[in-house]
Amino acid sequence: MDYEAAIREIIAKDPRYTPQAYELVRAALDHSQKMVHGEPKKGKSKDSRHVTGRQLIEGFRQHVLENYGPVSHRLLSNWGLRRSIDVGNIVFNLIEVKLFGSSSDDSLSDFEDVIDFKEAFQKPFESGAAKR
Repeated sequence: MDYEAAIREIIAKDPRYTPQAYELVRAALDHSQKMVHGEPKKGKSKDSRHVTGRQLIEGFRQHVLENYGPVSHRLLSNWGLRRSIDVGNIVFNLIEVKLFGSSSDDSLSDFEDVIDFKEAFQKPFESGAAKR
């Protein structure tokens, strides 16, 4: 099954998140893997590039701020992403259709209350915050 078909299947079962939210989490995973493991080495595709839930959330935070800046919080909310557990729900939906891998240590609870989205994505851009 191709990526788009898999996302349509997921959304048919779980309509809480938009296709854009899934694409964002996919891009954030790539960012997180590079942050933790560096650039992938040519010919070494078998090496584990696993990241923990906390590492993924940190990569997600960085990726979102770098790419969406002041509109981050509103955009995430519009796509159904309001808390870090939402990122976890998307990750586990992607694992279920085998688009993401996982380890036996991975748990949805790894994504609970990791960051406060308002604090992470809105507060840095409120008037006065940039002047500090």
